[in-house]
Amino acid sequence: MSIQTPYISEAYRREAEREIRAFTRDWTNRDDRIALVSYFGTFVVYFLTLYLAVLAWPNPLFVVPLIVINAFAGVRLYVLQHDCGHASLFARKEHNDLAGHGLSVFTLTPYRVMQFNHNEHHSHLGNLDERHTTEIFTMTVAEWHAAGFWKRLWYRAYRNPFIMIPIGGLFTYVLAYRWPKNSGRVGAAAVIAHNLGIAAWVGLIWLLAGLPGLVIYAGTVFVAGCIGVFLVYLQHNFEDTWWDRKPELNPARAALQGSSALDLGWWWDLGTCNIAYHDIHHFNANIPSYRLRKCHRALRETYDDVLTIRWPEALRSFTLKLWDEERERLVPLPKSGAERPALTPAE
Repeated sequence: MSIQTPYISEAYRREAEREIRAFTRDWTNRDDRIALVSYFGTFVVYFLTLYLAVLAWPNPLFVVPLIVINAFAGVRLYVLQHDCGHASLFARKEHNDLAGHGLSVFTLTPYRVMQFNHNEHHSHLGNLDERHTTEIFTMTVAEWHAAGFWKRLWYRAYRNPFIMIPIGGLFTYVLAYRWPKNSGRVGAAAVIAHNLGIAAWVGLIWLLAGLPGLVIYAGTVFVAGCIGVFLVYLQHNFEDTWWDRKPELNPARAALQGSSALDLGWWWDLGTCNIAYHDIHHFNANIPSYRLRKCHRALRETYDDVLTIRWPEALRSFTLKLWDEERERLVPLPKSGAERPALTPAE
């Protein structure tokens, strides 16, 4: 049975959605033993690689690989915090909340605000009228043609991966999360306490490791931010993604077709805690991250044409910038003087 294609009837699609809903429900059980190993094991890798990088300073042959491993450990911590926000890491909600708060300083992300904003993202996924809840803003073809010179120039720069990934990572995790959106609605005091906790953590690095420690920490934050933006972009920006407007918007289709499944290899899945299988995460957020990979592979064995993106398609997705409402696909920016964006090679 296929669901991730526009060329099927709505009745068939809804039947497939019901079947897949039942299928994914079998993968939602929490196992606190696996959760604890994932949680504390990631912390061990995080602190150990920081320590070893300081010992190896200033030898780049050792420091640089350790920074990269530490950055992936930081990404894993963020995904675990994201799991806690969905109450899907541990069996009990209070344990998820406690663990989520405990991760905040090391992910540079205040837990309650992340939880609130991310739940909004889930609620409005695929809704063209609620794009303020998405992590990466996407302009439509009609909006591009109506835009003036400066807005187009800003958008070109914003969607340029060589700007969006490095600068976007630093802006999001170093600056924007110091006072993220909806802080006032969720709890400003918690954000202030969170920022003081980060200051204390950076101060401790300075006391224990001096300038080399700060340089190494800055490097890990930068690399982790780049990995994070790379992932966030690809989660919903790829050629066959899907957007719509209410009342036609189908949330299940937005989850399954509007979210990607990146199969970029076992090591990538390990370093990113399986969050790249984002379609089934959005379809059923109760699946713990430690079950996402196995669930998705079982899904691909059961159903036909489950869209999976590998490295060539992932990298090509960064050339796609605008949502074409008529063709229902993401397309490149039009060439200078062109009336419409060019068709992609797949067309």
